[in-house]
Amino acid sequence: MTTPEAPAIVEDSCAVRSVDPGRVAATAETLIGRDEAARLAEGFKLLGDPNRVRILYALLEGGELCVCDLAAVAEVPETTVSHAMRLLRTAGIVRNRRDGRIIYYRLDDAHVRLLLDLSRQHLAHQDGDS
Repeated sequence: MTTPEAPAIVEDSCAVRSVDPGRVAATAETLIGRDEAARLAEGFKLLGDPNRVRILYALLEGGELCVCDLAAVAEVPETTVSHAMRLLRTAGIVRNRRDGRIIYYRLDDAHVRLLLDLSRQHLAHQDGDS
């Protein structure tokens, strides 16, 4: 004879179904819109590749660098850097400047620098909690 299994307890759900209409309404008024959330998610997807992250941190530390310099410091092929720069430039994360036949790249603005700095600080904070 088999015995029925107890239902699994899901920790990330409401133990008691109760909605606070006031909090829901107040939060909904300031919640990010779907289009803006989609644009942000696309931007964060660009950080989903370790090579692109290393390239961005190279720009954070080195300032303005060309593809050859970025490839050398990030230890990736120049084609990888070129592809990354195309994606990052299109997303408005980096800017470029041409000097003759050389194109130099840099982070677009202080917001990108802040995002990279905060991301690294958050990672260090997580490592400290372990």
